[in-house]
Amino acid sequence: MHHEIHGRLDADAPTLVLSSGLGGAGAFWTPQLPLLSQDYRVLVYDQLGTGHSPATLPEGYSIDDMAGELLALLDEVGIGHCHFIGHALGGLVGLKLALLRPALLDGLVLINAWSSPNPHSERCFAVRLNLLRDSGPAAYVQAQPLFLYPADWIAANSERLARDDAHALAHFPAGDNMLRRIEALLAFDIEDALPRIATPTLLIANRDDMLVPWQRSQHLAEHLPDARLELLDYGGHASSVSDGDTFNRVLLEHLARVAAPAVATA
Repeated sequence: MHHEIHGRLDADAPTLVLSSGLGGAGAFWTPQLPLLSQDYRVLVYDQLGTGHSPATLPEGYSIDDMAGELLALLDEVGIGHCHFIGHALGGLVGLKLALLRPALLDGLVLINAWSSPNPHSERCFAVRLNLLRDSGPAAYVQAQPLFLYPADWIAANSERLARDDAHALAHFPAGDNMLRRIEALLAFDIEDALPRIATPTLLIANRDDMLVPWQRSQHLAEHLPDARLELLDYGGHASSVSDGDTFNRVLLEHLARVAAPAVATA
């Protein structure tokens, strides 16, 4: 898979692995990279079948497959320990990593993630699937901001969103890849396994997320053995974009407590 490593490269640098949501592209984290790369080694990647990682995803493709692909990548580049940061679908990949290889993870940050389907999110994804199947990628891309951002932010950023829409449509996953990815996240259910995930976890959720109710993060906080919930008032499903200042502050404060970056030496 296409990947990039940013920031510190010295042996003492703590490593962050950033995993994007349904879109799958590492570019989602562009607003965070200048801040994180000051103190950390940061790996971002395009998930298989998205961005610069072309592939044809098979029927039955799953979050387990996504986790296995990431483990293979981390082995390839020699990352044996990391703090994992995952947004939405990326958070599901992180939960699966914590079950498959707990020794890999020094910590988890899960942003608007979940452990099993819920009726509201299922309805939202059903609408997105129907748009994709019946109206095509252009309609899917046009509707996407409605699920990701607050209404006032959308109204204030129409020119930016027009550029984003054009880029997303030009780089839309080939064939049925997006359908397979939506099916994978809808099938994800690890409720019975939550007590076995002992990795220290920060959960970030937004009260105004209209795609994934913030109570899904509260549920994770109540059922994971070592988890803390940071509940934000504004930003929608993708507050790392729509309210980056608040999101970045919460993330950096957390990492300063748990990742303890050493001072780089010349």
